[in-house]
Amino acid sequence: MIGSMIKNICWQIIRYIPGFAGMYYTRGTQNPITLRFLFWQKILGFNRRAYWPMHFTSIANNPANIYAGIDVCPGYSPGCYIQAIGKVYIGDYTQVAPNVGIISANHDLHDSRHHVLKTVTIGKYCWLGMNSVVLPGTTLGDFTIVAAGSVVTKSFPDGFCVLGGNPARVIKQLEREKCVPFRNRYEYFGYIKSSRFEEYRKKKLNV
Repeated sequence: MIGSMIKNICWQIIRYIPGFAGMYYTRGTQNPITLRFLFWQKILGFNRRAYWPMHFTSIANNPANIYAGIDVCPGYSPGCYIQAIGKVYIGDYTQVAPNVGIISANHDLHDSRHHVLKTVTIGKYCWLGMNSVVLPGTTLGDFTIVAAGSVVTKSFPDGFCVLGGNPARVIKQLEREKCVPFRNRYEYFGYIKSSRFEEYRKKKLNV
């Protein structure tokens, strides 16, 4: 009883501390801000340029080219690689499992010193399963689930499906009426409150 009261008081204090309020408002979300992520990124400097929580073993090589929507944290799980030489757009509430690769550029076939840039677009409410890879120039519509270990080589813009295999293909269609477009009570783009994100986007991002 006393421990619960102390914990509640601590949370009420945290919500008013600049830089820590997000911990309070993202509790219970799919990608909550925690002290662990703040320590890794803000103190130790792992993935410092990312504006969302990232595991220290994940890599986002150009966060300014990444649009990560509300409650979207690519690399929140360990071992992810988001290669954003080209642009990457990930819609609201999409989740990324461990060891996922999102690639937005390939080496030129005739000169490996150069890259061919292609945009990757992933819709809202998607789920990229463990060890899956999304390759350059692909578009995934809303409510697309990519099964573990799959390699997405072409676009599936209609969404509402499960993809599997290498190369990935539709293995199941989802019933649209059963798909739930939920929203968090408090909406954050990573560490940034939604009301402040457009200003941040204009100043800091290329997407």
